[in-house]
This record gives sequence, C-alpha cells and structure tokens, in this order.
Amino acid sequence: MLTQEHEFLIELVRHRPSLVATLLAEVGLKVPAFKEARLESADLNDCRPTEYRADSVVAMVDDKRVFAVVLEVQRRYDRRKHWSWPVYLATLRARLKCPCVLLVFCPDAAEARRCATHIDMGHPGWILCPVVVGPEQVPMITDIARAIAEPELTALSAVVHGDGDEGLKVLQVLHDSQQHLPQEQRSYSDLVLALLPESVVTKFREIAVAVLDEIKHPWVRGWIAHGESLGEAKGEARGEAKAILMVLETRGLEVSDETRERILGCTDQETLEAWIHKAVTVRSVEELFVVSGA
Repeated sequence: MLTQEHEFLIELVRHRPSLVATLLAEVGLKVPAFKEARLESADLNDCRPTEYRADSVVAMVDDKRVFAVVLEVQRRYDRRKHWSWPVYLATLRARLKCPCVLLVFCPDAAEARRCATHIDMGHPGWILCPVVVGPEQVPMITDIARAIAEPELTALSAVVHGDGDEGLKVLQVLHDSQQHLPQEQRSYSDLVLALLPESVVTKFREIAVAVLDEIKHPWVRGWIAHGESLGEAKGEARGEAKAILMVLETRGLEVSDETRERILGCTDQETLEAWIHKAVTVRSVEELFVVSGA
C-alpha cells in the first residue's frame, strides 16, 4: 500500500522532473548537460510476465536522450530490491539507449545507509552501487531566494528537516516563499503539512507571523491565527531583489551586469513584487521589465 511519505517525492518530481538532477548533484554525481527533463514510462517489464515498475523515471534530453534516472523511494531497506533494481536499469538502458542511474531516496538516515549496500551482480567487475539520498544529503533550505527558485527542493527540505532542531527556519522560509509562487506550486505546502508531526505544526503556528489579507492560501490560515509581517523595508527590498536574480539564473536566463544593478538598485516594493512573480515565467530578462511596466 502506497503511503503519503512514499508519494511525496514522486509528486514533486512529477511537477519538476529536473529535481532528480538536483538531488544527484547534492551527492556529487555529475549529470550531462540537457535542455529538458521529462517523465518517461515507469513500466520496466522484460519479455516475461513478471511485472517490474519503478516509482518514477526521468530522462534528460538534449536533442536526444543523454541520461536517464530511475527514482525509487524507500522508507526502509528491502533485500528483495537487490533483484529488481538491476532489472530496472538494464531494461531502461536498452529501451532509451542512453546511460542510466539508480537514485534511491530514503527519509531515514540509518535505512539510507542500508539501501546504499553494493549489489554484486556475479559477473567480474560488475557491482551496482545505488546512489542514495538520505536526510544528510537533502540541503536545509533557509534562504528565501533559493526557496522561490527551487520550490520542490524546499518542500522536500521542509519534510526532511521540519521536525529537527533547525526545522522552524526551514518551515518559515517555506511559508514566506508561498506568496511568490504560481498557484500549483503552493499546493506543495499541503503535502508538507500532511507529513509533519502535529506537534511541529502547532509550534510553528505559535511563532509564525503573516498578513492574512495578503496571503490567502488555506494552509497559511491553518498555521497562523494572527500577526503581521515585520521587517526593515530596505533589507526586505534587498532580499526580494536577490530572489529575482536567483530565479532568473536558476531558469538559465542570462543576466547582464547592467540588469543586475538595476534589479539590486530598485527599492520600490510594488515593483519588486511584480518582478518576482513574473521571473518564474518570462522567456527573457527584457520581458521581465516590459511586463512589469518598469
């Protein structure tokens, strides 16, 4: 039976397939340059009737497929995977005709270490070493600019680190980033809430602050009963400007020195908020200014 914990990362990858490349980079594995990351069929059957189905499969495409990732979510170590995981990789490699890697996500550190056990295939020199991402490999996102640029990774960070000693900082930046995201990405917070312990949600509710008239999403109202946003205007503007630059650069848009100075030099909060909302979708930096009316 599939659980919310199991489905959480799969849902994030469904929204942003390139998240698997980010996770691989966090464990030091270089991914070839690609223009697009897209979901592939997760059915990995061979000619026999035995059914093999991975949790998710993502292909990196640059005119043609250059790399593929089999993503598996494991709550605990399962020895039986030593037999099915090699089948996933071999079948996918034969189907897509490109290099493939096995990425295993495990939310428990001890179980993650067990999942990283090498699989001896029997053939000389052929040992499968699963690439495993556990809590220690998921970055703790506490920077608002990065939270806006990488909402899926931020949601994962909140689930993994939300109930730790520094967890409230991660939850706060997740909360603060919501008003700058498209509506479909705000739904990640609902998944986070469903997975966090009630004690953590209660504690955050007691200390979090927000302007309810400006932030309408139901999960915010569920966490926060009252309060208003505080912060020095100059520092807030600087943070908004840095967030805009990070979003643009994360999306691969080239930012000239002149444009960088223009964005960092802006102190008008209304203009900055307009820019940061558009930065998620514009096709060029120039379009950012045209649309905002600057």
